[in-house]
Amino acid sequence: MFVGITNTPRHYAWGSTTAIAGLLGYDPSGTAEAELWLGAHPGSPSVITDPEQVGGHHTLLDWIHAAPEEALGAALAAPAAPRLPYLLKILAAAGPLSLQAHPTAERARIGFGLENAAGIPQDAADRNYRDPFHKPEVIFALSDTFEALCGFREPVEIRGILGELRALDVASDDPQPGALDALERHLLGDDALRDCVDWLLRDGRGGDSGEVAWLVERVVALAVSAADLAESGAILDYPLELATVRDLARAYPGDPGIVISLLTNRVSLRRGEVLYLPAGNIHAYLSGLGVELMAASDNVLRGGLSPKHIDVDELLEVLEFTPLPVPYLPPVLSSPGVSEYRPDVDDFVLVHIAAEAGDAGAGAAAASPGGAGADAGARAAGASRAGVPMRQFTLTGPAIAICTAGGFLVAGAGASVALKRGESVYITPDEGTLTFAGVGEVFLATTP
Repeated sequence: MFVGITNTPRHYAWGSTTAIAGLLGYDPSGTAEAELWLGAHPGSPSVITDPEQVGGHHTLLDWIHAAPEEALGAALAAPAAPRLPYLLKILAAAGPLSLQAHPTAERARIGFGLENAAGIPQDAADRNYRDPFHKPEVIFALSDTFEALCGFREPVEIRGILGELRALDVASDDPQPGALDALERHLLGDDALRDCVDWLLRDGRGGDSGEVAWLVERVVALAVSAADLAESGAILDYPLELATVRDLARAYPGDPGIVISLLTNRVSLRRGEVLYLPAGNIHAYLSGLGVELMAASDNVLRGGLSPKHIDVDELLEVLEFTPLPVPYLPPVLSSPGVSEYRPDVDDFVLVHIAAEAGDAGAGAAAASPGGAGADAGARAAGASRAGVPMRQFTLTGPAIAICTAGGFLVAGAGASVALKRGESVYITPDEGTLTFAGVGEVFLATTP
């Protein structure tokens, strides 16, 4: 079954006023549109465009609750509390989001239980765990560049940044090496990154006094002086990192996350590149438009660049402090024009389907036993013979597809749908092998 779904973008202050509308082809609302959610998350479940198709249910969440086996398939309907395990988003950041990390499944389950036992309301501002699930995620860059912080740097790179800051300090009219001395002291020892983050967050959220407040002020001043030097032709070793400090200082003045950003990898994704953010990975999206796919959870441990609750003790337990390479997620090219992104989790797979005019077809239309699926397959086959590109993907679970460019006839085993730019559809797993006949771009989320 193909069930049309839609939703209203969520209006967060860091969102873009034009990016989502420009991608999906509607008039901008004039407000900051940050995220479009497609899924059954209770915070903003997708709206079903034709409720009569699914027994009068108006949201995807309501339909799944009422008819889990029909909506999800037997495997996902079996647990006591059936749920769609992923959430697909279009994300548009015009400014930086908070530094954050997500827990493992075990940590989420334990933390959720402990906070319930303590009687902390699930909507309390100081609650860490709002559900018992982990929240790994991937981000696919749609804009020409997508800027982010992701994971801790190697110590040698941190020392390089500190050396550049010291050189800028020496060259300044009012050298203040003591601020950088304090940072360097906390970057010594076997657990240097953990100790340094602990110090920055505990001391730095205490107000405008103290070593961290001085350090943040000094690092921002040195980053500003670096911009002046660059304009005069000076060559800097870490210009992007210092530019990030300036950007973060404008958005979150005085926040210790400004200094923490220098301890993390600064990443510029090109269009089509993907990051995978597993449990414990510290990260922050800075700017850009992307497709985000995540486990359906609200569990976020913040680590700066935010006025919201920060539980330093719990964050330190969740964070992975071992420096690792930037976690780019390469695609698996399952067939021409079909790229699959499969992280090491059981919650989701992201599929990118692309076809340009003149592309060769990708095989015959999906076979079907008769009825609507057979008719759709015949139309897709006819489209292929007429020179329309075809792509195929076989479902292993329920799926959500959104078309971000062009248009396709999508045919399954029992039904079909015409999908054009800006439209999205929920697909039950019994549709089996899907055939996409058309030109454009589709993103599809499903389960492994």
